[in-house]
Amino acid sequence: MASGILVIDKPAGWTSMDVCAKLRGVFHEKRVGHGGTLDPMATGILPVFVGRATRAVEFAEKSDKEYIAGLKLGVITNTQDSSGEVLEERPVHVTREALESALEQFRGDILQIPPMYSAIKIGGKKLYELARKGHEVERPARPVTIKALELLEQQGEDLYTIRVRCTKGTYIRTLCHDIGQALGCGGCMDSLRRTMAAGFSLEDAVSMEQVQAAADPASLLVPVDSLFQDRKKLVLDRATEKKIRNGMTAVLPHLDSGEYRAYAMSGEFLALCRCRNGKLDTVKSFFEV
Repeated sequence: MASGILVIDKPAGWTSMDVCAKLRGVFHEKRVGHGGTLDPMATGILPVFVGRATRAVEFAEKSDKEYIAGLKLGVITNTQDSSGEVLEERPVHVTREALESALEQFRGDILQIPPMYSAIKIGGKKLYELARKGHEVERPARPVTIKALELLEQQGEDLYTIRVRCTKGTYIRTLCHDIGQALGCGGCMDSLRRTMAAGFSLEDAVSMEQVQAAADPASLLVPVDSLFQDRKKLVLDRATEKKIRNGMTAVLPHLDSGEYRAYAMSGEFLALCRCRNGKLDTVKSFFEV
């Protein structure tokens, strides 16, 4: 039974759920989930979890992500990207130096008001459902962290590319909109490519065409423990392994506190574990039951 992570380079025009639906058919496996939504217009890294590995989706969703985005100045749309209805066009008199200066206020910890065209729920309703009916509601600002924000190049008269590294929940199209507002000319996101997610980069990714053409698609899966390479490796003796398999606490008085990738002596990846005060407990198990 297939189990692991498939790092997909998502094509434009596909939703993240489209990718998962196609892969359910490829692997004949109902348990398929992704580690962070990409809008249909976006391309790039979409980690897809298959089989037992779906238990790790929550860890991928929490990870930092990196993007290359097109920033179009002088255009304001209802979706904050170029796929939406143009609400206003303004003249642009912005130098590269002025843009560089404006970016500074968006680095570090910032507050973002989520766009109306998003899947966030308010009052039990998804915002995009309200937006499609012409309703706009007040959205509380949410804290996010922009860990890196770099101006790369100017691609056209009012079109620039930026590189963004950010925490979970950051809306790049909102960032583009807000940069435009700070400059006084407005702006929107013109393109988006995710270049890193869950520790995976484009060098790790395969296309949907490669998956569908593969004689053995399971050979393209990477082991789920690759998601936790920043944790120390811990090989358990048989007695401790038995306790972990049975959901019990193992007492290991000489083990340093922290999170560990726990393995059986056979090499099988068992669980992500946490040690506190010499007591080892399971955070999430990954062995087949």
